[in-house]
Amino acid sequence: MPAALKLSIIIPVYNEGKTIHLILDRVKNVALINEIDKEVIIVNDCSKDDSEERIFSYQQNNPSLNIQYFKHEVNAGKGAALHTGIQKATGNWLIIQDADLEYDPEEYNILLKPILTGFADVVYGSRFMGGKPHRLLFYWHSIGNKMLTSLCNIFSGLNMTDMETCYKLFRTDIIQSLKLKEKRFGFEPEVTLKLSRVPNVRIYEVGISYYGRTYAEGKKISWKDGFRAIYCILKYGIF
Repeated sequence: MPAALKLSIIIPVYNEGKTIHLILDRVKNVALINEIDKEVIIVNDCSKDDSEERIFSYQQNNPSLNIQYFKHEVNAGKGAALHTGIQKATGNWLIIQDADLEYDPEEYNILLKPILTGFADVVYGSRFMGGKPHRLLFYWHSIGNKMLTSLCNIFSGLNMTDMETCYKLFRTDIIQSLKLKEKRFGFEPEVTLKLSRVPNVRIYEVGISYYGRTYAEGKKISWKDGFRAIYCILKYGIF
């Protein structure tokens, strides 16, 4: 009997004690198409709040959800947490899930379909295409995102609409084959540019929802991360 297909869900966590149980509930409740199993890999990047206690409590109270927990003893950044999660993944495919409530796990199946039908190896969930709900926030962030995406397109040869999206679904063997270096928010342009150079890789986009949160609600990205992204696009695009 062939082994069951599995999706690894990588959740980087930094001070998300207030919402981690909510996103885990959503991940647990989503039914994946083709009866695909779920493997949840949580990487706690040295949180200062009660994230670890909340995660341990959730594991104890929800034994049916396959949760693998890892912790960094020193805060190393979101990219570093993703590196750890990617290395530990054992699924056929891998998707990134932030620990906040900005993205809806019910939409995993939208990203899986182009892969399961044999068209794609990598699928990005775009917040800027399709008819899904999109919270209206941060005009200058949206302008910056479009500029970064356009710059990344120039060097990658792709025509994507949302390079900075959280929802990126990969064939696990492809993402694990990349030598990723960026430990903070430079992960997005680095992984995109390196993916674009994988021979014969098929990258697709699908429209997804976006329930953005404000800085008061816990949003962490800042203008400094935008400048880092430009640096990384030039670094990995040119050199």
